[in-house]
Amino acid sequence: QVQLVESGGGLVQAGGSLRLSCAASGSTFVNYVLGWFRQAPGKEREFVASTSWSGGSTYYADSVKGRFTISRDNAKNTVYLRMNSLKPEDTAVYYCAAAYGRRWPVPTRDFGSWGQGTQVTVSS
Repeated sequence: QVQLVESGGGLVQAGGSLRLSCAASGSTFVNYVLGWFRQAPGKEREFVASTSWSGGSTYYADSVKGRFTISRDNAKNTVYLRMNSLKPEDTAVYYCAAAYGRRWPVPTRDFGSWGQGTQVTVSS
């Protein structure tokens, strides 16, 4: 099973940008679809974005389309989430997740490995 460690969260003003990183270890990175999820206080965890094994296909939640970009570097075993035009409603703990298998797009229930999360706070 792959182990995931997120970094890059922080405090940013509305309209600003952040880039999250997620480093993977313990298994063959290219065998996994990678995704980002988030959970705001008092809310359920929600899907943000995912990227296929080669990075050639991506999928986004409507709430982040056009503002967030997911990418992966298979040589570095790392997946990224570039977040632009941040809004206060983007405030949440962001989690990196991995799904093993050949389905695309991947349903949330198939993401079996999770990182510990990184806090993103957007001030108004």
